[in-house]
Amino acid sequence: MLYRTIARPILFRMDPERAHRLIVHGLGKAVRLPGVLPMMRSFWDVKPDPRLETELFGIRFRHPVGLAAGLDKDAVAVEGFAGMGLAFLEVGTVTPVGQPGNDRPRLFRLPDDEALINRMGFNNEGAEAMAARLARLRERRVPIAVNIGKNKATPNEKAPDDYRACLRVLYPYGDFFVVNISSPNTPDLRKLQHGEELKALLDAVHGEIAEQAARTGGAPKPVVVKLAPDMTEAELEQTVDILASSGVSGIIATNTTLSRDGLTHPNRTQQGGLSGRPLRERSTDVIRTIYRLTGGKLPIIGSGGIFDARDAYDKIRAGASLVEVYTSLIYKGPGVVRSIAAELSALLARDGFRRVGDAVGADHR
Repeated sequence: MLYRTIARPILFRMDPERAHRLIVHGLGKAVRLPGVLPMMRSFWDVKPDPRLETELFGIRFRHPVGLAAGLDKDAVAVEGFAGMGLAFLEVGTVTPVGQPGNDRPRLFRLPDDEALINRMGFNNEGAEAMAARLARLRERRVPIAVNIGKNKATPNEKAPDDYRACLRVLYPYGDFFVVNISSPNTPDLRKLQHGEELKALLDAVHGEIAEQAARTGGAPKPVVVKLAPDMTEAELEQTVDILASSGVSGIIATNTTLSRDGLTHPNRTQQGGLSGRPLRERSTDVIRTIYRLTGGKLPIIGSGGIFDARDAYDKIRAGASLVEVYTSLIYKGPGVVRSIAAELSALLARDGFRRVGDAVGADHR
């Protein structure tokens, strides 16, 4: 209530990117003050609930709701976001070398549609800077996924080198890794989702993961691939077939969309990727299709348009084992995570599921 009546009106009067930076960097600094983290947890942490606990990739999650990539690009506020009750955090997208991204303005609100459009272009400080921050963490309360990409200046034929470079630097600090080949804001990046380019990229990624696992000891860490929602049925089927045979650990469905169907706000004409409520149905459809194509054997993380427990539950029943929020945090505030978790537990109990994992793919049975 305080966020929607006081904080959001103030933030929404500011330039979106400035407000974004203020919140993320402010959160990173605030948690260093004595008493701030305990206070945050008292407001927003999710109470332990055996019904919501789950395991994926050999990693335990307190509940299935995590943070999508893009909000904390440089791992500036990991402890702060963990204090908001999120079960895992996806940081990035990070590239081997820091880059400024696309020209401003490049982030736009669409309040009438509860959506955002961004054309940020992988603006980040680089892999070394992120590794240094993750190395300095005082505690790791939740699993961390590191989302990796290629630099804008790197041609697609050399893209595997960039993904390998990120893994070499960040391997010790991520619990699992997300290969981003689906942002619409880096030229030609989405071409890496198809055919021989995809196969070559995955071979390089798996090769680097194996090398790092041998160097550091232990089993190779999981790798998931983030897909776009804008592929045709035939393209999605081909891509999923390659992913399923490649040995990846899972898929994130989906990234932002280029579609503008049904939007009403004047900012709908801006170029970039659309996130938020308008993406909800399409991302759920993609989850459903992937689950069907793989027979439920390839884990899915659902992302796109999750504003309440019903949205999360629909994605879980469609086939998602975990879900991610981003835009709903902007519009509804940090309390949305606790609300989703509590109401999701009630939905599971209503339908007779003892564990959230039992509901994964229920619509297919």
